[in-house]
Amino acid sequence: IPGQKVVLITGCSSGIGLRMAVMLAKDEQKRYHVIATMRDLKRKDKLVEAAGDTYGKTLSLAVLDVCNDESVKQCIDGIKDRHVDVLINNAGIGLVGPVESIPIEEMKKVFETNFFGVIRMIKEVMPDMKKRRGGHIIVVSSVMGLQGVVFNDVYAASKFAIEGFCECLAVQLLNLSLIEPGPVHTEFEVKMIEEVKKRECPGADPDTVHYFKDVYLPSSLDIFEALGQTPDDIAKCTKKVIEASSPRFRNLTNPLYSPIVAMKYADETGSLSIHAFYHMLFNMGSLMHVKKKNRKLDDKTNSVCEGD
Repeated sequence: IPGQKVVLITGCSSGIGLRMAVMLAKDEQKRYHVIATMRDLKRKDKLVEAAGDTYGKTLSLAVLDVCNDESVKQCIDGIKDRHVDVLINNAGIGLVGPVESIPIEEMKKVFETNFFGVIRMIKEVMPDMKKRRGGHIIVVSSVMGLQGVVFNDVYAASKFAIEGFCECLAVQLLNLSLIEPGPVHTEFEVKMIEEVKKRECPGADPDTVHYFKDVYLPSSLDIFEALGQTPDDIAKCTKKVIEASSPRFRNLTNPLYSPIVAMKYADETGSLSIHAFYHMLFNMGSLMHVKKKNRKLDDKTNSVCEGD
């Protein structure tokens, strides 16, 4: 339909990508045609169900594996005139655990998706956007791309890498935005934590395994419970960024994380934030658990996109 923006989203089989695709496809003014992509179309059922009667109208599906050059090219070639107005890089994978116990191959997979996957997509659509002098690239990063969190070393590194990449690119593109969620309630997170609990940690000493399994994992579940946003919150924030007349480069979705980021920039030696995190993990132990009775915070947490 003339005047409709073509929005391509990666990683739409569940979670944030699914909610973004559905929210934009259901836009009341029908301003968007969403191409929702995933590696395996056998996993499309949840999306199709959530999309309802928008499926086949303002929402279509395409196969795309961000880790594969050929798949990326084929997907973009399959779009009329290769024309993408908004690219939302959402596909990503997590990894948590003591560094000693994670094989390098697993670490490479995280970078392949979270870092090189985003770059593959940008390289494929950017030349056309530059020619047209139009288009908007959005990257779903993480608050862990601004502040590292213990036992998330490789995941945080992949997000730090993409933040640095985008910071450089934004200078010439201008219309590039990062979405930086904190914890988000998705099946992906809870499932990952449950699986990790059962896993052996070969190569890690008993103290490290204890801090990881008995201190860090329970407290991260509590943090998700008390401070986590929903995939819809992140989708709403992203829609606002798309609709803004001059979109911000960085968009922290959860205002409760601003002080953590501020602490890092307040002290150029880096000691302040490292000591604060050290103290939380090693000295406060179970006090680090954000108790469920702190639910009062929820009212604040639901404000979407800082700076509203």
